[in-house]
Order: sequence, then C-alpha cells, then structure tokens
Amino acid sequence: MDPVTLETERLVLRAFAPGDVDVVYDACQDEDIQFYTPVPVPFRRQDAEKRVYEDWPEGWATDKDYTLGAFRKDGGAFVGSYCLTRLSLGVFELGYWAAEKQRGRGYSAEAARALCDWGWAALDVHRIEWWAMVGNTGSRAIAEKLGFTVEGTLRHRVIANDGRPHDWWVGGLLRP
Repeated sequence: MDPVTLETERLVLRAFAPGDVDVVYDACQDEDIQFYTPVPVPFRRQDAEKRVYEDWPEGWATDKDYTLGAFRKDGGAFVGSYCLTRLSLGVFELGYWAAEKQRGRGYSAEAARALCDWGWAALDVHRIEWWAMVGNTGSRAIAEKLGFTVEGTLRHRVIANDGRPHDWWVGGLLRP
C-alpha cells in the first residue's frame, strides 16, 4: 500500500521523508523513549536513517506496518511516530512515541485516534491492541483516553534495554 496522509485539527500525519532523519534522531535521544520503546541504545544517526530510509517504507510496501510521523500544523514541529502493525488476520497493534517537548498537549491521543480511525476504514481490522511496559503511565493514559480496555498484565513479557525482564500491560479496542 502507498503511504497515506491524514489530517486532524492540529496535526498532519504523513510518511517519514529523508529530511526527517534529524528529528527522529533527536527525539530518540530521550531516556524515556530509549527505556520504554524497542529502539537501539545508544540510538545513533544510522539507526534513524535505517528507520526512515528502509524500515518504515518497507512496512508500507509489505502491508505489515503503517508508520506515520505527526507534525504540528502551526509551524511543522515534529510530534512523534504513530503506527499500526499487523499481528494476525484482522488484529493490529497501535504503537506510538512522542518527542519530549510535545508531550502533555493531547497531540498523541489526537494522532493515534486519527490512525485508528483510518485503520478501521482502510484495513481489515476487527481488533487493535496496545502494549506498554508497566510504569509507562503516559502511554496508558492515552490508550484509555482512546477507549482501550486494559485487559491484563503480562509478567516478564520482554527484556528491555536495561537487560531485565519487565511486566507489560495489554489492552484492546474492538471495531466500533
């Protein structure tokens, strides 16, 4: 599938372009992104280039991972990365992270809602899942604001970048 562009009241969500490497690199220097998301640590410029030039375009080309960058309409500031990833037939995972300076303003919920709405309309989706490491209360607040039901805690689900296993929350959102 070709990448789409989505618009909300305050944001434009679009495929990442070569000119976005620096904003991805800068955002992923944040300790919370490095702890709570599966990015390499340390996150190097070549890691940002691989995502922008290879990984994210391949996700669209193979219809497995639909990643968009969110940018503010009032000046173009980079907000974060938002994706729907195919897990199985009709089941996708919503993933997101926000640049540190853009948190706490409702942008992530706005961007994630737009992406989920697009998923319901354009993809064969009957369930969207959300996963977050226990303790990532910002991610959980966004998921709950979007209507996800937190369905449980998985003990020691993933070994994080600190080398230790961590518990994870899982939630689900069913087709409206």
